Amino acid sequence: QVQLQESGPGLVKPSQTLSLTCTVSGGSITTNYYYWSWIRQPPGKGLEWMGAIAYSGSTYYSPSLKSRTSISRDTSKNQFTLQLSSVTPEDTAVYYCARGSPEVWGQGTLVTVSS
Repeated sequence: QVQLQESGPGLVKPSQTLSLTCTVSGGSITTNYYYWSWIRQPPGKGLEWMGAIAYSGSTYYSPSLKSRTSISRDTSKNQFTLQLSSVTPEDTAVYYCARGSPEVWGQGTLVTVSS
């Protein structure tokens, strides 16, 4: 059974870069033909898909966040990482990593952007 776990700082200062890692267990991030996504939910708002990295290593980004977002992976650790630059308080959200449609989710981690 595949499980995903987000990790990273819970507090980031404005203008800094938010970095989160998703560790995957029970399955490989290189397995055909899965896509691995980052999704966030600001307080009181809906889910927002941020981007994804495919089993092949190809990356895809939300047009609204593309200029600030980077997703990469470490296949030796079976992890994929989100970096969001130039954060503002509006980037405060629960951040989730997920697989596929998505059918498997991490538990989510709250990141607060505040000085």
